[in-house]
Amino acid sequence: MKRSYRHWALFLIVVIIVPCQQAVTQGKKPNIVILATGGTIAGAAATGTQSAYTSGAVTIDAMVNAVPGIKDLANIKGEQIANVGSQDMSFDIMLKVAKRINELLPTNDVDGIVITHGTDTMEETAYFLNLVVKSDKPVVLVGSMRPSTAVSADGPLNLYNAVAVAGDPRAKGRGVLVIMNDHIHAAHSLTKTSTTDVQTFLSPLRGLVGVVSYGKSDFYNTPPWKHTTASEFDVAQVTKLPRVDIIFADVDMSPDLIDASAANGAKGIVIAGVGNGNMNKVSVDAAARAVKKGVVVVRSSRVPTGLVGRNVELNDDELGFVASDELNPQKSRILLSLVLLKPRPASEIQQIFTTY
Repeated sequence: MKRSYRHWALFLIVVIIVPCQQAVTQGKKPNIVILATGGTIAGAAATGTQSAYTSGAVTIDAMVNAVPGIKDLANIKGEQIANVGSQDMSFDIMLKVAKRINELLPTNDVDGIVITHGTDTMEETAYFLNLVVKSDKPVVLVGSMRPSTAVSADGPLNLYNAVAVAGDPRAKGRGVLVIMNDHIHAAHSLTKTSTTDVQTFLSPLRGLVGVVSYGKSDFYNTPPWKHTTASEFDVAQVTKLPRVDIIFADVDMSPDLIDASAANGAKGIVIAGVGNGNMNKVSVDAAARAVKKGVVVVRSSRVPTGLVGRNVELNDDELGFVASDELNPQKSRILLSLVLLKPRPASEIQQIFTTY
Protein backbone atom coordinates (compact mmCIF):
# COMPACT_ATOMS: atom_id res chain seq x y z
CA MET A 1 0.00 0.00 0.00
CA LYS A 2 2.79 2.42 0.87
CA ARG A 3 4.46 1.85 -2.50
CA SER A 4 1.12 2.33 -4.25
CA TYR A 5 0.57 5.57 -2.36
CA ARG A 6 4.02 6.88 -3.30
CA HIS A 7 3.37 6.11 -6.98
CA TRP A 8 0.01 7.90 -6.79
CA ALA A 9 1.61 10.92 -5.12
CA LEU A 10 4.31 11.07 -7.79
CA PHE A 11 1.62 10.88 -10.44
CA LEU A 12 -0.17 13.86 -8.90
CA ILE A 13 3.07 15.86 -8.87
CA VAL A 14 3.73 15.18 -12.55
CA VAL A 15 0.16 15.69 -13.74
CA ILE A 16 -0.83 18.66 -11.63
CA ILE A 17 2.15 20.53 -10.19
CA VAL A 18 4.56 20.39 -13.15
CA PRO A 19 2.05 21.80 -15.65
CA CYS A 20 1.28 24.58 -13.18
CA GLN A 21 4.99 25.44 -12.94
CA GLN A 22 5.26 25.39 -16.73
CA ALA A 23 2.27 27.70 -17.00
CA VAL A 24 3.90 30.16 -14.61
CA THR A 25 7.15 30.01 -16.60
CA GLN A 26 5.35 30.49 -19.90
CA GLY A 27 3.49 33.48 -18.50
CA LYS A 28 6.65 35.22 -17.35
CA LYS A 29 7.74 38.04 -19.61
CA PRO A 30 11.38 38.04 -20.75
CA ASN A 31 13.72 40.80 -19.65
CA ILE A 32 15.06 42.73 -22.63
CA VAL A 33 17.62 45.55 -22.61
CA ILE A 34 17.55 47.97 -25.55
CA LEU A 35 20.88 49.64 -26.32
CA ALA A 36 20.27 52.70 -28.44
CA THR A 37 22.87 54.10 -30.83
CA GLY A 38 20.76 56.51 -32.90
CA GLY A 39 20.07 56.23 -36.62
CA THR A 40 16.98 56.86 -38.73
CA ILE A 41 14.81 54.86 -36.34
CA ALA A 42 15.51 57.65 -33.84
CA GLY A 43 15.31 60.36 -36.51
CA ALA A 44 12.92 63.27 -36.77
CA ALA A 45 11.86 65.63 -39.55
CA ALA A 46 9.96 68.92 -39.66
CA THR A 47 7.04 67.26 -41.47
CA GLY A 48 5.81 63.74 -42.05
CA THR A 49 6.26 63.89 -45.80
CA GLN A 50 9.79 65.15 -46.32
CA SER A 51 12.86 63.06 -47.07
CA ALA A 52 15.32 65.22 -45.12
CA TYR A 53 15.61 64.48 -41.41
CA THR A 54 17.99 64.51 -38.45
CA SER A 55 19.25 61.13 -37.26
CA GLY A 56 19.39 60.32 -33.57
CA ALA A 57 16.98 63.03 -32.46
CA VAL A 58 14.71 60.79 -30.35
CA THR A 59 15.70 59.09 -27.09
CA ILE A 60 15.22 55.38 -26.47
CA ASP A 61 12.57 56.01 -23.82
CA ALA A 62 10.52 58.10 -26.25
CA MET A 63 10.88 55.42 -28.93
CA VAL A 64 9.65 52.65 -26.64
CA ASN A 65 6.74 54.71 -25.35
CA ALA A 66 5.62 55.35 -28.92
CA VAL A 67 5.14 51.64 -29.72
CA PRO A 68 1.73 50.34 -28.62
CA GLY A 69 1.83 46.97 -26.86
CA ILE A 70 5.60 46.62 -26.78
CA LYS A 71 5.69 46.50 -22.98
CA ASP A 72 3.30 43.55 -23.07
CA LEU A 73 6.01 41.55 -24.86
CA ALA A 74 8.78 42.00 -22.31
CA ASN A 75 10.11 43.87 -19.33
CA ILE A 76 12.14 46.54 -21.11
CA LYS A 77 15.04 48.66 -19.97
CA GLY A 78 16.71 51.18 -22.27
CA GLU A 79 20.25 52.53 -22.33
CA GLN A 80 21.48 55.31 -24.60
CA ILE A 81 24.95 54.16 -25.71
CA ALA A 82 25.25 56.75 -28.50
CA ASN A 83 22.97 58.90 -30.65
CA VAL A 84 24.52 59.22 -34.09
CA GLY A 85 23.65 58.58 -37.68
CA SER A 86 25.26 55.29 -38.63
CA GLN A 87 27.53 57.06 -41.11
CA ASP A 88 29.25 58.24 -37.92
CA MET A 89 29.37 54.78 -36.32
CA SER A 90 32.89 54.03 -35.12
CA PHE A 91 34.89 51.15 -33.73
CA ASP A 92 34.91 53.02 -30.41
CA ILE A 93 31.10 52.86 -30.25
CA MET A 94 31.03 49.28 -31.50
CA LEU A 95 33.49 48.22 -28.80
CA LYS A 96 31.40 50.02 -26.19
CA VAL A 97 28.25 48.20 -27.34
CA ALA A 98 30.02 44.83 -27.44
CA LYS A 99 31.48 45.21 -23.96
CA ARG A 100 28.13 46.30 -22.54
CA ILE A 101 26.41 43.28 -24.10
CA ASN A 102 29.04 40.98 -22.60
CA GLU A 103 28.42 42.57 -19.20
CA LEU A 104 24.64 42.19 -19.41
CA LEU A 105 24.04 38.77 -20.92
CA PRO A 106 25.78 36.61 -18.28
CA THR A 107 23.31 37.88 -15.66
CA ASN A 108 20.15 35.89 -14.96
CA ASP A 109 17.89 38.94 -15.22
CA VAL A 110 18.66 39.68 -18.90
CA ASP A 111 17.21 37.33 -21.52
CA GLY A 112 18.09 39.23 -24.68
CA ILE A 113 19.45 42.43 -26.18
CA VAL A 114 18.06 44.76 -28.83
CA ILE A 115 20.27 47.40 -30.46
CA THR A 116 18.70 50.28 -32.35
CA HIS A 117 21.00 51.34 -35.17
CA GLY A 118 21.12 53.28 -38.41
CA THR A 119 20.87 51.19 -41.56
CA ASP A 120 23.90 52.58 -43.43
CA THR A 121 26.44 50.57 -41.43
CA MET A 122 24.17 48.19 -39.54
CA GLU A 123 25.51 45.14 -41.37
CA GLU A 124 29.03 46.00 -40.20
CA THR A 125 28.07 46.43 -36.54
CA ALA A 126 25.95 43.27 -36.66
CA TYR A 127 28.81 41.24 -38.09
CA PHE A 128 31.28 42.70 -35.60
CA LEU A 129 29.03 41.75 -32.69
CA ASN A 130 28.49 38.33 -34.23
CA LEU A 131 32.23 37.77 -33.83
CA VAL A 132 32.76 39.16 -30.33
CA VAL A 133 29.59 38.60 -28.27
CA LYS A 134 30.20 35.80 -25.75
CA SER A 135 26.69 34.45 -25.21
CA ASP A 136 24.13 32.38 -27.10
CA LYS A 137 21.29 34.57 -25.82
CA PRO A 138 19.54 36.57 -28.56
CA VAL A 139 21.17 39.79 -29.75
CA VAL A 140 19.06 41.64 -32.29
CA LEU A 141 19.80 44.79 -34.27
CA VAL A 142 16.95 46.86 -35.65
CA GLY A 143 16.58 50.05 -37.65
CA SER A 144 14.26 51.79 -40.05
CA MET A 145 14.31 53.43 -43.43
CA ARG A 146 11.93 56.22 -42.45
CA PRO A 147 12.28 58.60 -39.50
CA SER A 148 9.95 58.34 -36.54
CA THR A 149 7.97 61.38 -37.70
CA ALA A 150 7.30 60.07 -41.22
CA VAL A 151 3.93 59.08 -42.59
CA SER A 152 3.91 55.26 -42.37
CA ALA A 153 7.12 55.10 -40.33
CA ASP A 154 8.54 51.59 -40.32
CA GLY A 155 10.50 51.93 -37.08
CA PRO A 156 7.78 51.22 -34.48
CA LEU A 157 6.78 47.82 -35.90
CA ASN A 158 10.42 46.90 -36.56
CA LEU A 159 11.21 47.65 -32.90
CA TYR A 160 8.17 45.69 -31.72
CA ASN A 161 9.27 42.68 -33.76
CA ALA A 162 12.88 43.00 -32.59
CA VAL A 163 11.83 42.86 -28.93
CA ALA A 164 9.64 39.83 -29.69
CA VAL A 165 12.53 37.98 -31.36
CA ALA A 166 15.00 38.93 -28.61
CA GLY A 167 12.62 37.42 -26.07
CA ASP A 168 12.00 34.23 -28.05
CA PRO A 169 13.98 31.22 -26.74
CA ARG A 170 14.09 29.84 -30.29
CA ALA A 171 16.38 32.73 -31.28
CA LYS A 172 19.13 31.42 -28.99
CA GLY A 173 22.26 30.04 -30.60
CA ARG A 174 21.64 31.59 -34.02
CA GLY A 175 24.20 34.35 -33.67
CA VAL A 176 23.48 38.05 -33.94
CA LEU A 177 20.30 38.76 -35.88
CA VAL A 178 18.91 41.77 -37.73
CA ILE A 179 15.18 42.50 -37.89
CA MET A 180 13.94 44.66 -40.76
CA ASN A 181 10.57 44.72 -42.50
CA ASP A 182 9.34 41.40 -41.02
CA HIS A 183 12.52 39.55 -42.02
CA ILE A 184 15.00 37.89 -39.64
CA HIS A 185 18.53 38.04 -41.09
CA ALA A 186 21.79 36.50 -39.96
CA ALA A 187 24.61 38.99 -39.39
CA HIS A 188 26.92 37.11 -41.75
CA SER A 189 24.58 37.18 -44.72
CA LEU A 190 22.58 40.37 -44.91
CA THR A 191 23.45 43.45 -46.91
CA LYS A 192 21.79 46.78 -47.65
CA THR A 193 20.64 46.88 -51.29
CA SER A 194 18.66 50.11 -51.71
CA THR A 195 19.21 53.66 -50.60
CA THR A 196 15.52 54.31 -49.82
CA ASP A 197 13.41 51.14 -50.09
CA VAL A 198 12.02 49.78 -46.81
CA GLN A 199 12.88 46.31 -48.12
CA THR A 200 16.50 47.38 -48.40
CA PHE A 201 18.06 44.44 -46.50
CA LEU A 202 18.42 41.11 -48.24
CA SER A 203 20.37 37.91 -47.56
CA PRO A 204 20.94 36.96 -51.20
CA LEU A 205 23.31 34.02 -50.83
CA ARG A 206 22.03 32.09 -47.81
CA GLY A 207 18.49 33.35 -47.32
CA LEU A 208 16.64 34.38 -44.20
CA VAL A 209 16.88 32.91 -40.72
CA GLY A 210 13.13 33.41 -40.44
CA VAL A 211 10.27 35.85 -40.52
CA VAL A 212 8.39 37.76 -37.84
CA SER A 213 4.91 39.26 -38.19
CA TYR A 214 3.44 41.43 -35.43
CA GLY A 215 5.63 39.69 -32.86
CA LYS A 216 5.00 36.12 -34.07
CA SER A 217 8.20 34.47 -35.29
CA ASP A 218 8.91 31.53 -37.56
CA PHE A 219 12.51 30.27 -37.64
CA TYR A 220 13.68 27.95 -40.40
CA ASN A 221 17.43 28.44 -40.78
CA THR A 222 20.44 28.32 -38.46
CA PRO A 223 23.63 30.10 -39.65
CA PRO A 224 26.45 27.57 -40.11
CA TRP A 225 29.46 29.84 -39.52
CA LYS A 226 31.38 30.28 -36.31
CA HIS A 227 29.96 33.05 -34.17
CA THR A 228 29.44 34.30 -30.61
CA THR A 229 30.30 31.49 -28.17
CA ALA A 230 32.20 29.54 -30.85
CA SER A 231 34.22 32.58 -31.94
CA GLU A 232 37.86 32.95 -30.93
CA PHE A 233 37.72 36.75 -30.95
CA ASP A 234 37.63 38.56 -27.62
CA VAL A 235 37.60 42.35 -27.24
CA ALA A 236 37.42 42.50 -23.44
CA GLN A 237 40.86 44.13 -23.27
CA VAL A 238 40.81 45.80 -26.69
CA THR A 239 40.67 49.60 -26.87
CA LYS A 240 41.74 50.14 -30.48
CA LEU A 241 41.56 48.03 -33.63
CA PRO A 242 44.24 47.94 -36.34
CA ARG A 243 43.75 50.12 -39.39
CA VAL A 244 42.30 48.30 -42.39
CA ASP A 245 41.49 50.17 -45.61
CA ILE A 246 39.10 49.29 -48.44
CA ILE A 247 40.20 50.18 -51.96
CA PHE A 248 37.70 50.11 -54.80
CA ALA A 249 38.81 48.50 -58.05
CA ASP A 250 37.70 49.88 -61.40
CA VAL A 251 38.83 50.38 -64.96
CA ASP A 252 42.41 51.66 -65.17
CA MET A 253 42.69 51.90 -61.38
CA SER A 254 45.81 53.51 -60.03
CA PRO A 255 48.20 51.47 -57.88
CA ASP A 256 49.01 54.66 -55.98
CA LEU A 257 46.04 54.11 -53.65
CA ILE A 258 47.41 50.75 -52.51
CA ASP A 259 50.91 52.17 -52.08
CA ALA A 260 49.54 55.14 -50.12
CA SER A 261 47.49 52.91 -47.83
CA ALA A 262 50.49 50.75 -47.00
CA ALA A 263 52.71 53.81 -46.50
CA ASN A 264 50.25 55.50 -44.15
CA GLY A 265 49.89 52.80 -41.57
CA ALA A 266 47.33 50.31 -42.83
CA LYS A 267 47.92 46.86 -41.38
CA GLY A 268 45.43 45.35 -43.79
CA ILE A 269 43.93 46.23 -47.18
CA VAL A 270 40.68 44.90 -48.60
CA ILE A 271 40.33 45.17 -52.36
CA ALA A 272 36.74 45.64 -53.51
CA GLY A 273 37.73 43.94 -56.72
CA VAL A 274 36.05 43.58 -60.06
CA GLY A 275 34.38 40.25 -60.77
CA ASN A 276 35.99 37.50 -58.73
CA GLY A 277 38.02 39.92 -56.60
CA ASN A 278 40.30 40.95 -59.44
CA MET A 279 42.25 44.12 -60.31
CA ASN A 280 44.54 45.31 -63.08
CA LYS A 281 48.15 44.14 -63.22
CA VAL A 282 49.77 47.29 -61.84
CA SER A 283 47.46 47.08 -58.83
CA VAL A 284 48.21 43.39 -58.36
CA ASP A 285 51.90 44.32 -58.31
CA ALA A 286 51.23 47.08 -55.76
CA ALA A 287 49.23 44.70 -53.56
CA ALA A 288 52.08 42.17 -53.73
CA ARG A 289 54.51 44.90 -52.64
CA ALA A 290 52.25 45.66 -49.68
CA VAL A 291 52.25 42.00 -48.66
CA LYS A 292 56.04 41.98 -48.66
CA LYS A 293 55.91 44.93 -46.22
CA GLY A 294 53.76 42.90 -43.85
CA VAL A 295 50.34 44.23 -44.90
CA VAL A 296 47.60 41.60 -45.20
CA VAL A 297 45.72 41.92 -48.51
CA VAL A 298 42.24 40.43 -48.84
CA ARG A 299 40.54 40.15 -52.21
CA SER A 300 36.80 40.77 -51.99
CA SER A 301 34.45 41.96 -54.73
CA ARG A 302 32.38 45.00 -55.57
CA VAL A 303 29.82 42.61 -57.13
CA PRO A 304 26.75 42.26 -54.84
CA THR A 305 26.58 38.45 -54.75
CA GLY A 306 28.82 35.44 -55.22
CA LEU A 307 32.01 34.04 -53.75
CA VAL A 308 35.59 35.17 -54.22
CA GLY A 309 37.51 31.94 -54.73
CA ARG A 310 41.14 31.31 -53.88
CA ASN A 311 43.60 30.85 -56.76
CA VAL A 312 40.92 31.34 -59.41
CA GLU A 313 42.22 34.20 -61.57
CA LEU A 314 45.18 35.15 -59.39
CA ASN A 315 47.72 32.89 -57.74
CA ASP A 316 46.96 33.74 -54.13
CA ASP A 317 49.42 31.17 -52.85
CA GLU A 318 52.26 32.84 -54.75
CA LEU A 319 51.18 36.44 -54.12
CA GLY A 320 50.28 35.97 -50.44
CA PHE A 321 46.70 37.22 -50.82
CA VAL A 322 43.59 36.07 -48.92
CA ALA A 323 40.28 35.39 -50.71
CA SER A 324 37.19 36.71 -48.92
CA ASP A 325 34.91 33.77 -49.74
CA GLU A 326 31.33 35.07 -49.15
CA LEU A 327 32.20 38.26 -47.29
CA ASN A 328 31.68 41.59 -49.02
CA PRO A 329 34.34 44.31 -48.65
CA GLN A 330 32.84 45.98 -45.59
CA LYS A 331 32.47 42.73 -43.67
CA SER A 332 35.90 41.59 -44.83
CA ARG A 333 37.29 44.73 -43.23
CA ILE A 334 35.51 43.96 -39.94
CA LEU A 335 36.85 40.41 -39.81
CA LEU A 336 40.37 41.41 -40.85
CA SER A 337 40.47 44.11 -38.17
CA LEU A 338 39.87 41.47 -35.53
CA VAL A 339 42.19 38.93 -37.15
CA LEU A 340 45.05 41.42 -37.02
CA LEU A 341 44.86 41.78 -33.25
CA LYS A 342 47.56 39.13 -33.22
CA PRO A 343 50.14 37.94 -35.79
CA ARG A 344 48.96 35.08 -38.03
CA PRO A 345 50.21 33.39 -41.22
CA ALA A 346 48.20 33.93 -44.40
CA SER A 347 47.09 30.29 -44.39
CA GLU A 348 45.46 30.72 -40.99
CA ILE A 349 43.78 33.95 -42.07
CA GLN A 350 42.40 32.22 -45.14
CA GLN A 351 40.92 29.48 -42.97
CA ILE A 352 39.27 32.09 -40.77
CA PHE A 353 37.64 33.75 -43.78
CA THR A 354 36.04 30.46 -44.81
CA THR A 355 34.74 29.57 -41.35
CA TYR A 356 33.52 32.93 -39.99
